Amino acid sequence: MSLRSLAEIGVTRMRMAELSAESGVPVATVKYYLREGLLPPGERTSPNQARYDATHVQRLKLVRALREVGGLSLAAVGEVLKAVDGSKTTHNALGIALDALSPEPAEVSEEDHAWARGLLERIAERHGWKLHDDDRTERNVIDVLCRIRDLGHDELIARLDEYADLAQELAAIDLGITTGLPTLERIVEAAVVGSVLGNRLFAGLRRFAQERESRRLFQPGGTAGDDC
Repeated sequence: MSLRSLAEIGVTRMRMAELSAESGVPVATVKYYLREGLLPPGERTSPNQARYDATHVQRLKLVRALREVGGLSLAAVGEVLKAVDGSKTTHNALGIALDALSPEPAEVSEEDHAWARGLLERIAERHGWKLHDDDRTERNVIDVLCRIRDLGHDELIARLDEYADLAQELAAIDLGITTGLPTLERIVEAAVVGSVLGNRLFAGLRRFAQERESRRLFQPGGTAGDDC
């Protein structure tokens, strides 16, 4: 998916200061991104002046989301932007961007890896998910499964299918909100924000729900104001 033409997205030419104000990125940072190739150059109007447009604003907002929300390094941001610019499909660009958000997983033994991979394969087959060998996200899930088992919480693993069902519902929400967006930059930005801040939002809502469930299970006759 390529960017729409400038006319389609109502481009207004702007100077550096206006680009900074529109995107919320300081001028010095904009200049740095230009030097590093994270932002394409503007249209030169003189040796020391250039004009920018809405595509530059969108690119800066994406970089900002990847840096400030996703916590990615500049090198990782560069890889994501390369995917955005070079991918023939939105699917591929999203895959690279969202995988980049995953932390670097710990190494596990071959035996543990085989056990967790087999469990993950069964879950993936049931939900129609595609696994990618040595993918960072896959290795993170394998690491987490091994940690859960090492801690002796087999009851959690036994309900993994239910967690997977919830994950599928959340994914539909996460990506459903991106379908009407006009550019690949906006789609990736929305997916990154939805994944990172959506995780935090869900964690907070989950905590509210846990408090209510704890009161129901462990505090018969408790009042709405009782905490767990």
